[in-house]
Amino acid sequence: MKKFSRRQFLGMTTKAGAATMFAGIFAPSASSMLGLGGVAEAATKKIKPFNFAVLTDAHLYDIADHKFDHILEKAVADVNSIKPRPDFVLYAGDLGQSGKKAELVKGKKILDKLKMPYKIIPGEHDYYLDMGKAWRKLFGDEHWSFNHNGVHFIGMNSILVPDFWTLKKLTPKERMHMMEELECHNCGAWGVGEKQLNWLARDVKRVSPDTPVVIMTHSPLWDYYPRWNFQTYDAPEIREILRKFDKVISIHGHVHQVVYNEINNMRSCGLLSTSWPWPYPPVELEYPHIKQRRADPGDFEDGLGGHDIAVNADFDAIVHWREFSDLLPDNIKKGLKV
Repeated sequence: MKKFSRRQFLGMTTKAGAATMFAGIFAPSASSMLGLGGVAEAATKKIKPFNFAVLTDAHLYDIADHKFDHILEKAVADVNSIKPRPDFVLYAGDLGQSGKKAELVKGKKILDKLKMPYKIIPGEHDYYLDMGKAWRKLFGDEHWSFNHNGVHFIGMNSILVPDFWTLKKLTPKERMHMMEELECHNCGAWGVGEKQLNWLARDVKRVSPDTPVVIMTHSPLWDYYPRWNFQTYDAPEIREILRKFDKVISIHGHVHQVVYNEINNMRSCGLLSTSWPWPYPPVELEYPHIKQRRADPGDFEDGLGGHDIAVNADFDAIVHWREFSDLLPDNIKKGLKV
C-alpha cells in the first residue's frame, strides 16, 4: 500500500472552497489513519467524477486456509481488476468472526493486497472479545470523515450496546459468543451512541448543505428487521443531523444481501458479504424488485461478492453489486442509480 508523509497529505487535502484532487489519502495503518477523523469542510461544491469500491463481512476464522480467506482474496483481486481503478476502498465491518487478533491480522494482510488505499469500520464480530482493542491497534479510529472530489465521506461504529456483561459476570469469550448470535435479545439494540452523535453534528456543521454525503455503518440506518439487529436504534438522530444535505447515500454491511431503501434525503444500500448470504427476513420491502435470487447452499461462492460505486458530476451514483454468481435480477445487473 502506498504511504504518504504528513507533508504530502496536507498538500493533497484542502479547506472549504478549494479543489481536492487526491486519490490516495489514507494508507491502512493506525498511524496514518488517526489523523483523518474530523475533516469537516467539503472541499468543493463541484464533483470530479470518480469511483470507489466497497467490501464487507468476511468473517475470517483463526483457521489456516479457511474457505472464507480465499473468498476475501478473490474479492480483493476482483476490486484490483476494476477499470477504471477505484480511487479507494471502504470496508463495512466484520472482518473477523470472533474478535481474535489473529483473525484481524489475517484480514489486514489480505486487504493490504489492494492496489488502492482503504478505510474500515468495525462490526460486532470484530469488537466484543476485547472491546475493539486489537481492531483499533491495527486500523485506528472507529469513526472518521474525509473529503474526496467534492463528496464528504463518513464512517461510524454502529454496533455499540449497553453493558450487559458486567452484572452477569461474563468472561470476554462469553460476551463475544453472545454478540456472535444473530438474535441476541439480551445484548440490547445497537447504535452509535451519544459521543458519536455529538461528533457527527460537529463534523458536518461546516459542510455546505449542497455537498453530497456518503455515510458507512455496519448496521442499516433504517428499521429493516430489528429481530436480527438489521437496524440502528439511533438512526433517526443520524438522519436528522444529515437532513440538511440535499442527498445522502448510506451504505451498510451486516445484512449479507442486496437490499435498498429510501427515507427522505437518504438512499440506503445493503451489501453482499464474502462469507455467506443471509436469507431475506419475512418483511415487505418497498423495493422488492432488486432482491437477489436464492443462493445455492451447495455453492460456497453463490450470492457473495463485492461492490463498486461510480459517482458522476451531478452525484448520480451507480451502485454495482459484483456477485460471483448469477443471482441478480435483470433490472440491476448493470447497476442501480441512487
